[in-house]
Amino acid sequence: MKSRAYLLISASLFAVVATLHLIRVLYAWEVQVADWTIPMWVSWLGFFGPGALSAWAFILIRRKRE
Repeated sequence: MKSRAYLLISASLFAVVATLHLIRVLYAWEVQVADWTIPMWVSWLGFFGPGALSAWAFILIRRKRE
């Protein structure tokens, strides 16, 4: 697999994960695992972490074009 294709797939997957976490925060969805309700700050981390990785991958794709 070429590195450009790998970066595009990775960036897209990270963007989807970040978007889902942002949707959870915006709609205040509760997530529960067994008896533990996952706090909202976990989704903020789940938004900023993968969001940053997605942006980084898209920047690398753009640099490869130049």
